[in-house]
Amino acid sequence: MKLDVKVPAVGESITEAVIGSWTKKSGEFVKMNEVIMLLETDKASVEVIAEKDGVLTINAQAGDTVKIGATVGSIDTDAKAPASTEAAAPAKAAAPTQPAAGATSGGGKPTHPELQAHQSPAVQRVVNERGLDVSNVQGTGLGGRLTKGDVLNAPATAPAPSAPAAKAPAAPTVTPVPRGPSKQGDIQRVKMTSIRKKIAEKLVAAQHNAAILTTFNEIDMTNVIEIRNKYKDKFKEKYGVNLGFNGFFVKAAIEALKTIPAVNAWIVGDEIEYHNYYNIGIAVSTERGLMVPNIKDADNLSVAGVELAIRDLATKGRDGKISIDDLNGGTFSITNGGVFGSLLSTPILNAPQSAILGLHKIQERPVAINGKVEIRQMMYVALSYDHRIIDGKEAVTFLVKIKECVENPERLLLEV
Repeated sequence: MKLDVKVPAVGESITEAVIGSWTKKSGEFVKMNEVIMLLETDKASVEVIAEKDGVLTINAQAGDTVKIGATVGSIDTDAKAPASTEAAAPAKAAAPTQPAAGATSGGGKPTHPELQAHQSPAVQRVVNERGLDVSNVQGTGLGGRLTKGDVLNAPATAPAPSAPAAKAPAAPTVTPVPRGPSKQGDIQRVKMTSIRKKIAEKLVAAQHNAAILTTFNEIDMTNVIEIRNKYKDKFKEKYGVNLGFNGFFVKAAIEALKTIPAVNAWIVGDEIEYHNYYNIGIAVSTERGLMVPNIKDADNLSVAGVELAIRDLATKGRDGKISIDDLNGGTFSITNGGVFGSLLSTPILNAPQSAILGLHKIQERPVAINGKVEIRQMMYVALSYDHRIIDGKEAVTFLVKIKECVENPERLLLEV
């Protein structure tokens, strides 16, 4: 019997998807639970597996936009797996090796390429006057050198050339710089994936629909770095994950969100929707584009729990396993451009959220501390926020709260 391959439902709000690629070919035998197709939706990529063993028939091609529930292929479950055979490739005949040409003399007499270097002035004068080709003259002198008698008795091969007139030195020629073929007009157009189109739509909508402002501050990371260097080995041994900086910033952000609830809220129509939970989105760069999966109920996690959650989300993003549930429900986001070397930036809101925290590169800078200049590990941080719901005072207070928590990590333990 034939079993239809249908586009699965991947979310309540998703009505269509794009076939990203088929991992199997039409007419190929597939096994149950084997991935046969990759779907790209507005939010994530979804793998479609074979429900039974059989021969696959494909009815829709990669790049086609298909409706949820549409039939895109079938599996003939009555077909049997073919016996594995290997086609023996005919051995290629090796090309015969060409023998190297031996050095031979054109005439009956042996040639002496070194004779010119052993000519005396008298011999050289006779050679020039008679226009002799000394390569065909047998030398009778010591070591095969040409004597005056050898060149006088040798048959003339050409009339003696007249002395050429002195020529003016030629003007130096300008050698043009070698250039490859022109690539003007060499363009390539690639259709945007559903995820990339959705990202573009959301970013443009965020710019158009929100009154976005950005406030900046700088954080002294010296104390956090000392803690990290002191405990990173024990932390890795106990939890199996590296002790990074994101865990500290997530915990600091939660304390700041508790202080300024408007940053954890957003606008719905003419109402403000406040959230009494803390789902922190972590921006993850993947091959399919930027995604912001969420750490659900991050306030219930320790720093180790946050680091483990971030590692799992990063792994899922790299492997294309981020689910719809991972992407939904975030209330506040953090993006770290410092991992790519960014020193300062203004992040864009992750709509419908009202704020996003941007982290940047840690850099040694001279800082005035108690009237003295010290070299400290500093980081610029940026908070982009929707001014319709968050006032400037609240945004600055929020960022100062994060600064205080990170610069004094003990406050995260005491939650003060």
